[in-house]
Amino acid sequence: MSKILKKSFESEPLSREEALEILDLPDDRLPELLDIVYAIRRKHKGNTVGIQILTNARSGSCSQNCAYCAQSRDSEADIDKYSLVPYEKLLHDGRVARDSRLARHCIGLSGMRFGDAEIEAFAGQVRALKKEFDTQICCSIGFLTPAQARKLKDAGVNRINHNLNTSRNFYGNICTTHSYDERIANIRMLQGVGFEICCGGIVGMGESRADVADMLLDIRELQPQSVPVNFLIPLEGTALAGADTSHLTPEYCLKILCLARLLTPKSDIRCAAGREIYLKGREKSMFCAADSIFASGYLTADGQSVDEAIKLITDAGFEYRIESA
Repeated sequence: MSKILKKSFESEPLSREEALEILDLPDDRLPELLDIVYAIRRKHKGNTVGIQILTNARSGSCSQNCAYCAQSRDSEADIDKYSLVPYEKLLHDGRVARDSRLARHCIGLSGMRFGDAEIEAFAGQVRALKKEFDTQICCSIGFLTPAQARKLKDAGVNRINHNLNTSRNFYGNICTTHSYDERIANIRMLQGVGFEICCGGIVGMGESRADVADMLLDIRELQPQSVPVNFLIPLEGTALAGADTSHLTPEYCLKILCLARLLTPKSDIRCAAGREIYLKGREKSMFCAADSIFASGYLTADGQSVDEAIKLITDAGFEYRIESA
């Protein structure tokens, strides 16, 4: 393992076999892995952790059949369903981001494709937000046309989230209404428009360790600015409501975060959904690899408050990052 970690510290790319070696590392060697990964994290990200909030700006009624999602067309989950939220909600969350001096305000809109009128209405809200606050804005907004993407870029959106979610090999097990290659193509188009990219995945959907490694290796090829790592929260009413997540031990979750850091050392590694469940009590170890977290929830699942997230970071011995746009 020392050879692998030396390569990572010197920014030499790991092979697939080396990535799998990290995930298969015996648990009693995890402290050694964390020590080296923390040195890499400090080299690129210092000792700070950024907090981001997420506004669910359009909920439910999605045309896609993603098995993990409470908003999918096949979901029977009891969630609120609404079109674009009133501007006052975005303004309130934007104010929270500004007043708490958070790293970024993330805005999610359910659905995969949008009409030009919908994009124009949302772009107007973004322009208004940017006049009020200088906070960075990231949107999770499915597939856009190049013209729609440019409209949002001109309005002030800084970053787009578009996750791969799992490996190419496993993708058909969680979604059949669009393809893995469509996701890759969308991300490449968005990069061409000039957006920063947030691209990660979900672990615990029945994939193998090889699938996790392959997903992260493909993410490395995209060179995103941010890599959110989600651990499945099985939601009642979704196809994965009964998923067995017993293998998501704290040790395994930490190895995944470490591999994300090793493969994309300069990206923000965000420990996202599921951290409150699977890594509770292991926050100090989590922050050895991750330098970013969410507060206030994950679209259709609850999360920590901003104040609780700040306390989590400082209690673990890390600094709460203060950023401006």
